[in-house]
Amino acid sequence: MSIALATTTTAGLEPRGRSLPPVPWRDPYSVSPTDLATYIEQLKAACLAEPDNADLRTCLGMAYAVGYDVYKSMDALEEARTIDPDNFWAQLKYAELHYRLRALNRAEQETRRAAELAASPFQLAMARKQMKEIRELQHSSIRNVEWTKPLTAPALALAAMIALIFVVMMWR
Repeated sequence: MSIALATTTTAGLEPRGRSLPPVPWRDPYSVSPTDLATYIEQLKAACLAEPDNADLRTCLGMAYAVGYDVYKSMDALEEARTIDPDNFWAQLKYAELHYRLRALNRAEQETRRAAELAASPFQLAMARKQMKEIRELQHSSIRNVEWTKPLTAPALALAAMIALIFVVMMWR
């Protein structure tokens, strides 16, 4: 195989418009912090150049998530969903962030919405796989705690026990 064949083969391929840019790493756990910071700065500049591009904001949110910056990741993914409410990848990554934060009820809702936005069998399979993982976590040892019950009775019982212990200690 010659170089000419490789160049003529790739020369006719047009880059897809408004597609996700490639990530500079294969394993997100092995990316260096300096490379990640450089990539984030490039994505910020690209987002300023194209403020209506939801794909760039999705990539920015993913890059922030790799760097464990949850709040900036959440903001970028929410902006991507606001710019393009029908963007599958923004929706799926937003749901995945909730899944990784173990907000499983919200992750399930958002993943269900991503499955509704799926435009190809591959996208639908990704959403279903994520939904399966969420449901496995919900049915295993991880539980979502929701504070829907009032805590006045347990607080009063605790205060009464502390008062009783205090009286017993003062009695002796």
